[in-house]
Amino acid sequence: MAEAITIARPYANAVFSIANEKGELKTWSDLLAVFAQCVADPKMQSIISSPAVSDEQVITLIADIAGELMSVDARSTLALLAENNRLQLLGDIAVIFEELRAEAEQVITADVTTAQKLTVAQTESISDALKKRLGRDVTLNTTVDESLLGGAIIRAGDLVIDGSALGKLNRLANAIT
Repeated sequence: MAEAITIARPYANAVFSIANEKGELKTWSDLLAVFAQCVADPKMQSIISSPAVSDEQVITLIADIAGELMSVDARSTLALLAENNRLQLLGDIAVIFEELRAEAEQVITADVTTAQKLTVAQTESISDALKKRLGRDVTLNTTVDESLLGGAIIRAGDLVIDGSALGKLNRLANAIT
């Protein structure tokens, strides 16, 4: 897996440069998501790897699926990836592109797991605190896990804050022993 990411990174950087230069980060984000879904499909994988199907036919098929999102640059990108037998990396390219986009737009997504559903005020409070601490706009993904007993676990990039009752009990147990 690490090898695929390593191979995908230069392609993602090149696509990001093009998108950023033209101010089309959102468009490319949507486009790469479509591309990634296409190549993740088992039927599409068999078409891509089939020697009976030309690169141009695969590109045309993916372009047709992408529809109005397609551009000359996107078609050129697909052609380059097909020529180098790298179409299957589109999922990894999309992931890396999203990381680059989030960095450029100073946005980070934080996963918040709580014992109970958060109120709007609690969500805003957590978002504001993270924005202040990280210096970026924060998008929250919230989930409920009743096994936490209370509190929350927040994951934002490399930052992990375990303020759950279960986490505190575990730390207390470790301190006692």
